[in-house]
Amino acid sequence: MRFSSRVDHIGGGAVAAWDIHNAAQAAKRRGEDVIVLSVGDPDFSTPAAITDTAIAALTAGDTHYSEVSGRLNLRTSVADWHAKRWNVPLDADNVMIAAGAQNGLFTAAQCLFQPGDEVIVLDPAYLTYEASIGASGAKMVRVRLKSEEGFALDSEALAKAITPKTRAFFIANPNNPTGSVLSVNELHAIANLAVKHDLWVVSDEVYADLVFDQAFVSISSLPGMLERTVTVGSLSKSHAMTGWRIGWMIGPKDLIAHAGNIALCAIYGVPGFIQEAAVTALAESESIVSEMRTIYRRRRDTLCDIVEQAATLRVLRPASGMFALIDIRRTGMTANEFSWALFRAKGVSVLDATAFGLASEGHVRVAFTVSDEALEEAGRRIVAFAAEINSSAAVA
Repeated sequence: MRFSSRVDHIGGGAVAAWDIHNAAQAAKRRGEDVIVLSVGDPDFSTPAAITDTAIAALTAGDTHYSEVSGRLNLRTSVADWHAKRWNVPLDADNVMIAAGAQNGLFTAAQCLFQPGDEVIVLDPAYLTYEASIGASGAKMVRVRLKSEEGFALDSEALAKAITPKTRAFFIANPNNPTGSVLSVNELHAIANLAVKHDLWVVSDEVYADLVFDQAFVSISSLPGMLERTVTVGSLSKSHAMTGWRIGWMIGPKDLIAHAGNIALCAIYGVPGFIQEAAVTALAESESIVSEMRTIYRRRRDTLCDIVEQAATLRVLRPASGMFALIDIRRTGMTANEFSWALFRAKGVSVLDATAFGLASEGHVRVAFTVSDEALEEAGRRIVAFAAEINSSAAVA
């Protein structure tokens, strides 16, 4: 039997990067001494106020079909939240509620791109971007950032990547896996190119609330950008709600109408009780997010301080999020070799960051999604493993 040619665009070698995570989870279920740092799933329970709202809605019978594009109260809450923070004019008709940010990214790609288009991403890029873009028939074009420069934007390289086929920039700000945050100057460079060449910008801002020591600026707030930007967000990371599958896309009203038509065919709306819980999550954001940010900042410093003691490792201290990249090239191993050898020798699972693009080749991604005590122990094991490699190399 035959399949559509689209299936060729939704797989890829990046999927194999998760093999080590699956192996670690299996080992943990067997009761082995394993510390899992290979996935960005917060170890916290969803705050009680949010789950209480969902339970109350369920008890009241909120188990029927819901509005396909999202309930008015939640769309209004999302619009108001962003309008106040970024000082931009938005209302409920600028918002579609999605089944998580990934659903929003896929929907945006389906609405904006077609076969023959090119979409520019900053490499390293989150590993589902290629499939999301490819499923539309468009081609993803990578602009490689340099780890030696902290993965900062190369605006000249970005400009050179634009061709007559270019349709959009697809960016993650803050970035996963690097944890870097685009500066105002970098955002202006992207915005100026988008306006000059009449391009869309799809901005994945899932980690916007987890920026540690600097102000976060949304590209949609820059001059000329609101009408050409699709902002995608969710409550997964900032509110410990990964399993709830609740997010949104914000954009021009005509685009949101088209996105609603895709939702009609794809998910037929997010469950109402989850949407009610999301309204509470947004109302309680200030206290919830502040606590999350404090915890992740502390964990970042804990892990980075430990790993920096290793002679053959270099850690990029992230400005946001729940991940850090560790440069392992001086060990003489590839990231894939290092990841599997570390797991087998020390029971710590990390992710080969090459899955995110060649710019992060020679790095592993480490998640801060375990307790402080477990993270300290994982850091010590990583340093000990690097020292053993160094010692073996010296003897050889």
